[in-house]
Amino acid sequence: MSSLFPCKNPGNQSKLPTPNLAVVKIQAWWRGTLVRRSLLYATLGALVIQRWWKQILMKLLEKRRRAALENFTREEWAAVRLQSWVRMWRIRLRYCRLLHAARIIQAFWRCHSCTSRGFIKGHYRVTASQLYLEIEILLASGSCIVTECIPLPIKQ
Repeated sequence: MSSLFPCKNPGNQSKLPTPNLAVVKIQAWWRGTLVRRSLLYATLGALVIQRWWKQILMKLLEKRRRAALENFTREEWAAVRLQSWVRMWRIRLRYCRLLHAARIIQAFWRCHSCTSRGFIKGHYRVTASQLYLEIEILLASGSCIVTECIPLPIKQ
């Protein structure tokens, strides 16, 4: 059986003449250059694709991070708003209780002052030399009338 590749057969290796050896070396160098160039282009193409894919992944990751941050911020603000509403409601409830208590106390004192303190009515009259004053004090126990004439000092 004959081999298709005569160089691969160990028994068939013979030295080629010198002009063919130089041609083979030039062809090997050229093929190596072509292979290295195609490998370089393939590597550069792979690097471009990898860089593009990393950019796509980074954009996707940034979108996810932003969505997570917005969701966290929204939840945080909702919690803060709910807490402020509860604080406002509690303060308003306390204010309403204090207002109700103040109104009860005011009503009690108004009623109490009517019966215990009474009312004061009066009138006055001024003449050339004196002040005439009449005061009537009405209490629950009775009324009292005070009449007073006060002389005015006149400088002459």
